[in-house]
This record gives sequence, structure tokens and C-alpha cells, in this order.
Amino acid sequence: MKELRQSKTKAKIWVVENGKIRSHSDYLATEEPLEIRLVADGVRRTVAVTMRTPGNDFELAAGFLYSEGVIHKREDIRRITHCVDRQIDIENRYNIVNVELAADELPNLTSLERHFYTTSACGVCGKASLESLRSHNFPTIPNKQKVTPEILYSLPEKLRASQGVFAVTGGLHAAGLFNIEGELLVVREDVGRHNALDKLIGTALLGDYLPLHNNIVTVSGRSSFEILQKCLAAGVPIVCAVSAPSSLAVALAEEFGITLIGFLRGERFNVYAGVERILT
Repeated sequence: MKELRQSKTKAKIWVVENGKIRSHSDYLATEEPLEIRLVADGVRRTVAVTMRTPGNDFELAAGFLYSEGVIHKREDIRRITHCVDRQIDIENRYNIVNVELAADELPNLTSLERHFYTTSACGVCGKASLESLRSHNFPTIPNKQKVTPEILYSLPEKLRASQGVFAVTGGLHAAGLFNIEGELLVVREDVGRHNALDKLIGTALLGDYLPLHNNIVTVSGRSSFEILQKCLAAGVPIVCAVSAPSSLAVALAEEFGITLIGFLRGERFNVYAGVERILT
């Protein structure tokens, strides 16, 4: 089935300028719910509903399940499809994704028992603490990659220049995957910064090039604990953001060997953890 949902929506607005008002057509970033269902041996279960921008929905579902520890490798997924239930109207079928697992039964979903409803603004609320991450035995990120400041300076502009929907709507976050030489490999956009990163990680998972030990991830906005958790799951050694990190994001980066960079603007940035990867 071809995706029918659009990443932007046309809207009528009124522009007030110099004391005068006029009508105008503009585009908004589309925001709609996506229901993610797991399927194994005929058993179906909804595990999440998130507000997202349509597009790359299969990657979003795969990346979310991977970063949440529900699946561990590409082979855990047999196939991903949109809903084909004829009892649901055709438009809403494209807001439901079925992830059929290779296993004979659904996995342990205790990490998702909170049955959250996520918004594009806050992402997944009630996340596990650092203690929970330790219990998952995530390995420390290998410290073999180093990068020059000059390469890092170039990343935000490369990311912004590749944001096609943002250029039209002005209302989307982005996550970009770069190689260590600063070449942009993949960019994903969404009204939710967590969703943008899940789409990116899902692309890497389905493309079978995880872990991302030789890459840099750059995100628009700030770097929160959730952003760092997802990057940790994907094995990202260097995480950059144009705004500030949270205290818990810094603590996670320090504990698991991630270089965390914030306020990356122009020819300046702050290093909050992992400064040894910066060549000067």
C-alpha cells in the first residue's frame, strides 16, 4: 500500500503587517497519531501511540521498538505493514502500523507497561532512569573515533539545508546521521524530535548498518535523556545539538562514553562529556 498521508498540510492564514491584514495560503507540518502494533503468531497488541509527521512510518516503528529494547536486530522483524482492517476507514489505516515479529510469541513488554500516549512536544514520558539503563548492560561506546572542531562547525548548516519539509513549513525537528568526516548520510524530520531520531535509527536498523560506532548524530533542539538513550542503544559515539542538554543527558553521556556537544552554533560549541574525542 502506498502511503497516502502527507508531511505538510495546506492552510489558509491571515497575515497582519504594517497595520494591514490579508489572507494567504501557507503550509503546516502535519501532525497525526501513529499507532504501533506488534503481531506474533496471530496475536496483536498495541504498544504505543505517538503524535508524528507522516512519512517514514515503518522506520519510526522499527526505530522505536529497537531503542526501547523490544527488538534487538533486523531479523527480529518479519515484515512491517499498514493496517488492512476494512472496519477502519482508509485514511486511518495509514495511521496504524503492524510490526510482525519473527518470534512465535510476543516478547516481554514490561518496559512498555506504562502504556504511554506520547506527544510531539514531550516524547515518551516516564522514561527509565540511569539505573534501568545499567540493568540492560549497555556497553560503553568504543572510544576510537575523533573529530576536528571544523567538521563539527559544519554540521548544523548541512542538516538545515537538507530539511525539505522544514523549508516549507518552518515547523519540524530533524535528526541527521553523519560519517566521521562530516558527510551527511541520512536526515529524518518530524514534529517530534524523538520521532525524528527513531526514524533515523529505524532506517539504520532496516538498512542493517547498526551499531553506529563510526558516526555522528546531530539533532535540532536540545538533547534530553531520551535522545541520549536512543543514541546509546544505536551505539552512537558523538551526539551534537544546537541547544542545551539536560543534566540527566550529561550523566548518561559520561557513564556510557558518549561525546555530548551542545550549543553548536557558528564556530563555537560546548562539550559536556567525552572531550577526548575532540581533536585540537
